[in-house]
Amino acid sequence: MSIDPRILALKSEVSSWRRDFHAHPEILYDVHRTAAIVAEKLRAFGCDEVVEGIGQTGVVGVIHGRPGKTGRVVGLRADMDALPIEEETNLPHRSTVSGKMHACGHDGHTSMLLGAAKHLAATREFDGTVIMIFQPAEEGGAGGKAMVEDGLMTRWKIEEVYGMHNMPGMPPGQIALRPGPIMAAADRFIIDIEGRGAHAAAPHLGVDPVLVGAHIVTALQSIASRNADPLKSVVVSATMFHAGSAFNIIPQRAQLTGTVRTLEPAMRDLAEQRLRDIVAGVCRTFGAEASVDYERGYPATINHPEETRYAADVARNALGEDFVDEQVAPMMGGEDFSFMLLERPGAYVFIGNGNSAGLHHPAYDFNDDVLPYGMQFWTELAKARTAA
Repeated sequence: MSIDPRILALKSEVSSWRRDFHAHPEILYDVHRTAAIVAEKLRAFGCDEVVEGIGQTGVVGVIHGRPGKTGRVVGLRADMDALPIEEETNLPHRSTVSGKMHACGHDGHTSMLLGAAKHLAATREFDGTVIMIFQPAEEGGAGGKAMVEDGLMTRWKIEEVYGMHNMPGMPPGQIALRPGPIMAAADRFIIDIEGRGAHAAAPHLGVDPVLVGAHIVTALQSIASRNADPLKSVVVSATMFHAGSAFNIIPQRAQLTGTVRTLEPAMRDLAEQRLRDIVAGVCRTFGAEASVDYERGYPATINHPEETRYAADVARNALGEDFVDEQVAPMMGGEDFSFMLLERPGAYVFIGNGNSAGLHHPAYDFNDDVLPYGMQFWTELAKARTAA
């Protein structure tokens, strides 16, 4: 494996960008400082077009290849937002904003794509057009969907689109991907149970919503164990249970909330229907009533087979055979790059972050040694996929 010396020469500069982003985290769509810096740098690099405000605060940079050459239009996407987490590191570049930190590495994603943009704009060693996509609000705000609805794909005539996310526990710079589902659909539910309050010494005079809720929580686990095909992936987690105000009162009501994760549309439908059936059945058994608020969030991130193979081939050529895992196990976390893959063929890949703390952990930090690998992958993918 050999990294282009011109890309290696950018590492220190790109690392300084990354650490600045890390020190000044912004969440959801409120990424005004980050987006302004991204746009300023893209203009300084000589991008042919830079547009701000796509999907509220997203930024798009357009780089045309060799003059007079035609080719594909390929989108490369990075997310910019941080998380509402208090950082627990003593790093020199630790977050300067209380309660916010880059605990998922989007500072690294943004910096790698910026570094690739600088290299591609300076060299123009490709045909066609590369669209650099800098997205807000991946962490629960559906910024990818907002950019698509704002005309991202149609305005710039994007033909293929690719995304990348770092992954702790994988060797630094290793590329891992798979055709088909690579990340899960992420849905959430709120179950409001209405019982009948009573004194705890006289439970026969009431309908205990705590008991009802406990039976619902237990029964929900049968969706994966007894309703789903054992070879399919379904995760149902009840994560909050709120009820009661005193030790000697059976409360009037209780509330359960949680999340459902699936990899396939059919299993998503099954999980929602069985959840509703279980709630209705348990409540009927105990004489309670309930309402279910079931919200479908990000759909599953499903890689297109042909484009996944292209990305794997590029990674092997750019980084070496040993640096590519083409059959990585899917993750049950959600990712709003899924909305872009619903619009255009493409692939989502993981890049190893080494032995760092896990994603969304208060001690996490992006590994700057990964930057050249990510920039190399992006630039080689751009060259390969824009070719006519």
